Amino acid sequence: MEMGNRNSEKNELTAAVAEQTDRALWEVNNVIACVPDALWEKEYCGQPMYKHIYHMLHSLDLWLINPNDPHYRDPQFHIPDLNNLDARTDRLITRGEIEAYTAAVGEKIRRYTRSLNAEDLSGNPEGCRHCRLELILGQFRHLHTHLGMLMGWIIAETGEWPLTVGLEHPVPEGEYGLFS
Repeated sequence: MEMGNRNSEKNELTAAVAEQTDRALWEVNNVIACVPDALWEKEYCGQPMYKHIYHMLHSLDLWLINPNDPHYRDPQFHIPDLNNLDARTDRLITRGEIEAYTAAVGEKIRRYTRSLNAEDLSGNPEGCRHCRLELILGQFRHLHTHLGMLMGWIIAETGEWPLTVGLEHPVPEGEYGLFS
């Protein structure tokens, strides 16, 4: 089912989903920007930092909208098991590749969440056993588990706390300090 082509009005629930998605994606970008180059390839729990970041992003990309989308394509740099934290891979993901992928995933997800109306949230994407709200909430849970891990490693290594925006703080625009 294509979103946004019906005349149903947006409501507070879909506006909240879109707003909190924007805030979460801002925090994703900020946390990634806070990773010092010296930590990019450092291993945590048996995997390099960049692979933990990719796993988090790939899950958002694949699972937030429809994990059974027959048109879904992995990013160009993807190789088998690159998103799997239980498997070793030799493929280094550069910061530039992660930044480009983060931007593409963010744009795709923002476009999607802004197109939803209230009735869409309780419906299931084509071929998926989960409703849209369950997919969104599941990815918020997954995302913040991994963001918490990344932030913990950054704080432990640098002594600095990446800036977060919470529920009400304005989302910074332009130049801003990466850390609180």
